[in-house]
Amino acid sequence: MAVEQDKKESGLKMEGEGSREGSRRYQEAQHEFAENADVETKAEEAADALDGDEADELEQARQAAAQGRAVKG
Repeated sequence: MAVEQDKKESGLKMEGEGSREGSRRYQEAQHEFAENADVETKAEEAADALDGDEADELEQARQAAAQGRAVKG
């Protein structure tokens, strides 16, 4: 009963896997970021992270994602 109430209050409908509304919102956010964010600075921050203290952790995450699994942490 609580789940039904939550759905009504949120205004979202159940779409199953592959939510079209969720995909649309994600795409809009990605376009907004690409158009308005300082992408160059974000790229530099990412490069610095790959060369810094986070390098090993990021490589483990990359390998796990490539294998379709999550990193346990």
